[in-house]
Amino acid sequence: MTDKRLRIALLNDYEVVVHGLRAMLEPYNDRIEIVEMGPRAQVDQPVDVTLYDTFTQSHVDDGDIQALINARGTGAFVIYTWTMHPDLVAQAIAKGCRGYLDKSLSAAQLVESLESIANGEVVISEPNADHEGHILTTPEDMAWPGANFGLTAREPEVLALITRGLTNQDIASRSYLSINSVKSYIRSAYRKIGVERRSQAVRWGLENGMLPDFSHVTLQQ
Repeated sequence: MTDKRLRIALLNDYEVVVHGLRAMLEPYNDRIEIVEMGPRAQVDQPVDVTLYDTFTQSHVDDGDIQALINARGTGAFVIYTWTMHPDLVAQAIAKGCRGYLDKSLSAAQLVESLESIANGEVVISEPNADHEGHILTTPEDMAWPGANFGLTAREPEVLALITRGLTNQDIASRSYLSINSVKSYIRSAYRKIGVERRSQAVRWGLENGMLPDFSHVTLQQ
């Protein structure tokens, strides 16, 4: 029997992010086949949809994203993010993205959206954050780095960028957050992981998978 499942590539440099997303989608393996790889990896066999998780990554306004969208075999390119800024959504669609999906979607809603996109639709989620970029709700079946430490979905991204040496202003610019929001996330994250200084946060990040794994390769073809 021919396998009718959607082939979906998960793109992100962080092993912990890809692992969490794969676990979230695993109950739907009768409808989708997951292909894991880092965003610089080659797609050895064509996929129907490429899901680009923006955790610490460049957003669609970065020039490198166009190359990913245009790469052979990537199928319909979809942005998966907490940052539903209207300008970014418009740029994504103009560049050829077929979906711009908020991470507040449940796994079932995400799979349905990906199936619609594979069938030729352009799907854009409703935003799920306030004007400061604070997330309003998160799906119960979503997994994210540091959840076992009580971190919210956005706090580990800030910690990961600290681990990579970015300043607060750099983090604000990359994450499309206000500087006050970044400082608030840092204070709450530090309290939860039991550190007081940036150097301690970097050490915690190094010990807890908060650096990208550029050696990440395709696990399933």
